[in-house]
Amino acid sequence: MKIAIIGHGAIARFVRGALAGCDVTEVAEIVRPGKENVTRDPPLVSSIADVSTDCALIVDCGGHGALRAHGAQALRRGMNVLTVSLGALADRDLMALLRNAADSGGARLQIASGAIGGLDALRAARAGRLDTVTYIGRKPPAGWIGSPAEKVLDLHNIREPSVHFEGTAREAALTYPKNANVAAAVALAGRGFDATTVQLIADPTVAQNLHEVRAAGAFGSLTFTISGHGLPANPKSSALAAMSIVNAILERQSPIGF
Repeated sequence: MKIAIIGHGAIARFVRGALAGCDVTEVAEIVRPGKENVTRDPPLVSSIADVSTDCALIVDCGGHGALRAHGAQALRRGMNVLTVSLGALADRDLMALLRNAADSGGARLQIASGAIGGLDALRAARAGRLDTVTYIGRKPPAGWIGSPAEKVLDLHNIREPSVHFEGTAREAALTYPKNANVAAAVALAGRGFDATTVQLIADPTVAQNLHEVRAAGAFGSLTFTISGHGLPANPKSSALAAMSIVNAILERQSPIGF
């Protein structure tokens, strides 16, 4: 399978390393304008137009901006796109643009599960009555530095778990674009952006990022919690998010899958 990867950060590097030796060929690396190098193997290009048409999959490892910049163009060209930049989909205009581009090109935007699990249960529960879905994101105070949490809490001096956001998944994704991909994943798998409740907590008693999902409906109820490690190359990037991309790519080739 021929793919092109957007980005060269820690997640992109992990994906490339994990795919080494697999039956997957990277035919292009999509970079920011000014960083092009077409003599390199794979070539560095800044536009989907410069990716060969036999490329089966565009893999977004570049974040929300990359999905905005390249997603619709790739889909219109008939190229499937795989992304973990799920928080960007809270933007109704972008979601509509991508949906129309996918319809026009006969392609599909595939969503990787990212830094959370249990989404298969939420997707299954939608077939019945899914009454409530709540996502609780808990990080050490330092993990919220640079986010709107700084306007609510003194992150350097809090001594107990402190909630700095409560609202819908759409509000969380739009307010915390660098921290709400998991909330968006839960929303997309379950009741949608506007019917999913989110609570974000700065917690000095934890050392890792904790993601908790609670749901109830006709199926019964579930509570799922994961404590996530970061990538060694960049602790702010979720290791599981990177692994979910690799899994999604390899699953496309497997004759048997979930």
